[in-house]
Amino acid sequence: MVNHRTNQIKVAATYMRGGTSKGVFFNVNDLPPKVQNAGKERDAFLLRVIGSPDPYSKHIDGMGGATSSTSKVVILSPSTRSGHDVDYLFGQIAIDKALVDWSGNCGNLSAAVGPFAIHAGLLPPDRIPKNGTAVVKVWQSNINKTIVIHVPIKDGNVQETGDFELDGVTFPAAEIPVDFMSPADGKSNMFPTGNLIDELVVPEVGTFNATFINAGIPTIFLQADSLGYSGTELQDDINNDQNALDKFEKIRAHGALKMGIISNIEAVESHQHTPKIAFVSKPKSYRASNGKYISEGDVDLLVRALSMGKLHHAMMGTAAVAIASASSVPGTLVNLAAGGGEKHSITFGHPSGVLKVGAIAICNEESWVVEKAVMSRSARIIMEGFVRVPSDIF
Repeated sequence: MVNHRTNQIKVAATYMRGGTSKGVFFNVNDLPPKVQNAGKERDAFLLRVIGSPDPYSKHIDGMGGATSSTSKVVILSPSTRSGHDVDYLFGQIAIDKALVDWSGNCGNLSAAVGPFAIHAGLLPPDRIPKNGTAVVKVWQSNINKTIVIHVPIKDGNVQETGDFELDGVTFPAAEIPVDFMSPADGKSNMFPTGNLIDELVVPEVGTFNATFINAGIPTIFLQADSLGYSGTELQDDINNDQNALDKFEKIRAHGALKMGIISNIEAVESHQHTPKIAFVSKPKSYRASNGKYISEGDVDLLVRALSMGKLHHAMMGTAAVAIASASSVPGTLVNLAAGGGEKHSITFGHPSGVLKVGAIAICNEESWVVEKAVMSRSARIIMEGFVRVPSDIF
C-alpha cells in the first residue's frame, strides 16, 4: 500500500517572469488528469504549488512570493478557438485564503505566454522564423479576449536577453510588444454605468467622483486628492497603513456593487482579483522606489493601483490597459488628469517609474469602443523542471 502522506506528485512546470510579475506555468497535458479541468482538485493543487493559504504570509512552503505580483499560475493548452494558437488560463492565488481567483487576466504574464507557448511546443515549427518575430495569437480564457504577442526570435529560439528596460524590473531583457484586442467587456458598455464619471457613495467613508471601466480588467479610478493623497505615494505609504487599506477595500466593494460585478457587498470576498482600484493625479515630480528621479515633465499623469488589497509596486498589465483605454476617452478622470482632449498614447508615472501605453477609442452609436490597447513588456524563463506537491491534497 502506498503511504500517500510520504509521497509527492511530480509535475512538469516552468517558472517565468512576465513584465513585473512572476508565475508558475503549466502545459495542461502535463497536469494530473484530475487537475486538467476546473474544480476543487485543480484549485487545491495550484494552492499547494504556490504555498497558500499561508497565515505567515511568506510562502515558505511553495513557489509563491507572498505578493500579488508573484502568487500567480498559468495553464496553457492548444487552442479550441478558430484562428488562435493557444488558450491561456490565469489564476490569481490569494496569500492568506484558500482562494484561486479566476475572474480576470494578468497583463504582465501575458507577455510570457507567447514565449512559453513556443518553448512548450504549442506553436507549429513553421510559424517560428530563424530570425525575426513569431506572432502568437492567444485566446484569454478568463475574459474571452484575443491577445497578440510578438515574440522576438534569434537563431530559431526565443530571444530573452536584450536592452529593453522596464521600470519595476531590475535587469534589461528583450522587448515583447503585446496587443490586447478589443479589451473592453464585449457583453456590456465599456463604462458599465453608462457614465464617464459617477458619484460613488461609500457609507462611513465618503463620496467620491469615480470612473468605472471594463477594459483590460474592471477598474475603479478615483482622484488622489479626494483620498487625501498627492499621487506620488510609494508602497510603504499605503501598505503600512491598515486604516488606508481598509478604506480602499470598502470603496472597492461599493464600486464593485455599482459596476454590477457583485450582487451584494459580502460577495466581494470571492472577488479579490477584480475589480482593481486606482487613483490618479496630474503630473508631479517624485522619486521612484529605486531612487530614480521622475520629473513632472516625464509623464502625462500619475497612477497608483492596488492589487489583492495592497498597493502594487509598479503597475498591473491589465490595469495599464484600463489606464490606456480610459485615457483615450475625453472626459474620464484618467483623461482629465492627463490634460484632457483626444489621446492615443500616454506615459504615466507609477511607484517604480514610468510606462507608456497606447489605445485608440472610437464612439459608435451606442457607446465608446477601444479597438486595441498596446504596451511593451519583457519575459524570460527563470527555472524549468518539476514542481512537487504532497499527494494527500486530493
